[in-house]
Amino acid sequence: MAEPGVETRTRSSVITARAAASFDPVGRSVATARAFVRDTLQGWGHSEIIDDAVVLTSELVTNAIVHAGTSADVLCLRTDEHVRIEVADRYPEREIPLQGSHVLAPLDSENGRGLQLCSALASRWGVEYTATFKQVWFQLDLPQRPVGTRSAGPALPTALLPVADERVRVAVAQIDRTGSIAVWNEDAKHLFGYAADQVIGKPLADFAAWPHTPGIGTGIAEALQLSRWEGSYGIRDTEGRVIPVYASHLRVRDTHGEPSTVCLLVRDDERAVLQTPARIPVVDSGTESHSADPFEVFIGSPAPDDLDGLLQRTVERARDMLDGDAAFLLLATDDETELEVRATTGLPSARQRFARVPVEAGTGRYGSARMPAVHDDLTSVPGAVPLLNTTGMRSVVTVPLKVEGRLTGSIGVAAESAGRYTNEEALRLQFAADRIALAVESARLGELERLRRGSLSFLVEASDLLAGTLDKDQTLALMAQMTVPTLATWCAVYTIADQASVPYLSYVLHEDEDRIDGLKALLSEIAPPGPVSTPGVSAWTAPAKAAQQAALETSKRELGLGSSSPVSSGIGSTLATAAAVGGETVVLPLFARNRAIGMLILGKPTDEHFRQEILELAEDLSRRAALALDNARLYSERVAISQSLQRSLLPPESPQIPGVEVEVIYRAAGEGNEVGGDFYDVFPIRDGAYGFAIGDVCGTGPEAAAVTGLARHALRLLAREGFGGPAVLERLNAAILDEGTRSRFLTLLYGELWPQEDGSARLKVVCAGHPLPLRLRPDGTVDSPAEPQPLLGVIEDLELYEESVTLSPGDVLLCVTDGITERREGSRMLGDDGLADVLTGCTGLTAGAVASRVMRAVERFAAEPASDDMAILALRIPEPRKP
Repeated sequence: MAEPGVETRTRSSVITARAAASFDPVGRSVATARAFVRDTLQGWGHSEIIDDAVVLTSELVTNAIVHAGTSADVLCLRTDEHVRIEVADRYPEREIPLQGSHVLAPLDSENGRGLQLCSALASRWGVEYTATFKQVWFQLDLPQRPVGTRSAGPALPTALLPVADERVRVAVAQIDRTGSIAVWNEDAKHLFGYAADQVIGKPLADFAAWPHTPGIGTGIAEALQLSRWEGSYGIRDTEGRVIPVYASHLRVRDTHGEPSTVCLLVRDDERAVLQTPARIPVVDSGTESHSADPFEVFIGSPAPDDLDGLLQRTVERARDMLDGDAAFLLLATDDETELEVRATTGLPSARQRFARVPVEAGTGRYGSARMPAVHDDLTSVPGAVPLLNTTGMRSVVTVPLKVEGRLTGSIGVAAESAGRYTNEEALRLQFAADRIALAVESARLGELERLRRGSLSFLVEASDLLAGTLDKDQTLALMAQMTVPTLATWCAVYTIADQASVPYLSYVLHEDEDRIDGLKALLSEIAPPGPVSTPGVSAWTAPAKAAQQAALETSKRELGLGSSSPVSSGIGSTLATAAAVGGETVVLPLFARNRAIGMLILGKPTDEHFRQEILELAEDLSRRAALALDNARLYSERVAISQSLQRSLLPPESPQIPGVEVEVIYRAAGEGNEVGGDFYDVFPIRDGAYGFAIGDVCGTGPEAAAVTGLARHALRLLAREGFGGPAVLERLNAAILDEGTRSRFLTLLYGELWPQEDGSARLKVVCAGHPLPLRLRPDGTVDSPAEPQPLLGVIEDLELYEESVTLSPGDVLLCVTDGITERREGSRMLGDDGLADVLTGCTGLTAGAVASRVMRAVERFAAEPASDDMAILALRIPEPRKP
């Protein structure tokens, strides 16, 4: 059945176009439905009714998907006179409007709001019920216009037409699916200075000055994926300056189905060339008029759903309402002491964005942003409105934005001529400000909440990354990469070794890699920022001043040399560096464990500023980064100490024995942060006699290192005093036990070797609890020339004996620690037999080759890294050379 008193579809109308789509019951389908209707009507050439159609479709699809929980079918029909859109769902069990009743839902109720909007915006509408579905439809009449025109505006006097240059240049850039520039026309080259071969293949994001705010807003990558997009941003030219542009993006596909985005760009002050005309509501005198919402009258319907879009729309409407040349809007900080520039139009550039000015700039009502003010001529009161300094604006009217008596912002309109505004214009602007103040504050709070959620996610990810490394250089790199470009355009990190040290420039990063070297050179030439004794953000102007001075001196040299080129590569690089650091630069001290360990420097390009929320987020990040950097420093110091101690426990040089090949391989387990318990030594005792040892102290760390040092030095001392092997080890055992609770038991293989004139070698060995040495014969047989005896550091009355061994030419004596024989893979262990099998295949190899093959076999035995230290000592008697 149809809604009583409302017409249903006129069946006799000739349908000239049709489009239909179905949407699943998921939240994102509402946005998809809006895009479907917008694209359909745009393709049909009816941009003047898009706003109303999208609003109504959004409400009806929301009712079907969000509230009813069913899929929604959207059908768009076009005739010569009107466009009709039908939205159907599968949930008919709802209250049917009573016969003759036109009572709609209250304004604060979501239920029935779609029908209320239909009544307010549509020329006709209705509801149809069947047993299986419910359908709401609305009809929007098409305006009468001459045949062949898709949109038209009234004829205007010449004086009211938009101002443009003698030749309007429209830059055309086509962006491929990867976001890279594929087409770049001559007007683009003229506007921004880049030839086509300089930009083709590079991402548009490298040239676009697009706000980076974590967690909120639409980024340039997302904007390029939209079917249509229109708005303002900046393009950096060849000298690094940001040129404000107004852009219109259209997503297209070629004959092969490859998508791309066509971007049309003009200077922002010529935006009328591309800007879609604002919808002008037409009131039919023959129908009942509906009371208009003052907010919608000023902003237009639908209002932008993001804060930046709402603020930009507001300043544009304010400028147009008072016929001004420029307009600006500032939002108050939470403590109401400062105002932050958030939107401007008609000013020379977007350079003022996020600049901060005090609420109370002087005495009297004209010095406070809390009261309306009209300035007839700014040249008579210089600095009265700092935002307009050097802009050429002479008269201005400003009014406050207030919510429940609290200052939330300020809006102003300026003109290039003096005496342009009176109190009457101030009242009109104040009336408009009162209408939008609540909406602006609501959008600001919503953005702040999204920003805080995004900031929390950003900090969680940053903490995870910083906690994942203990390397100082990697920590510095992570600090920089997390801040650029998310928080700043460039950053630098200074580190302070101790309180008496000068800050050292440790890392520099810029979002444009070509600027890093110039930025590093600039920062190296100027004094670092002074030490900061308390946490908090402070400004640093030295880089901008130094860059400007360098650019000025370079320009003078170029002019003095009479360069034929107006801008050579040298001056171009200098100017680019000056532009890169010409904006706001701030210093965030890095404090950890109650001392300053460095400074994090964040910077913006020429005349750009940080927003307060970004600085607060940067402070949170700097606290986490400081602790991570200090942890990395402490870890690096500990590793250096451990490695130095480890080196002191091993022979300083490769051991050499005449007539004997000696090879040693030592691998400490872990990341080098613990001193290993394994050690070896080969040393001369007296003429013709040499000592060798390989041992393993229980445990790791300082206690094990103490026993290792004691054992190695005691062996050399006692052996050179003339004691034999058993006596040397018995005295070492007593020395270890004398350490008391600090003692550690020790396994040790000690031997003495005497090379013989016949090419052989005579040995005496003592194996105190250590893995037995293995002897490889030239024929491939393997045996152990020693017997196991008690280990050291356990019992006092230790009786040891030595065993004599002869190594013939071609024999190999292999000595290892238990890290070799106890190498495991699951339940399997290499063991003594496995080591013997490996050694059997080493016949005829040199000592170095034998040690390498054994180590390679041990490493391949298991996939996991070794969990114990490993040491290999190979002694080989070379065979005599055949004549």
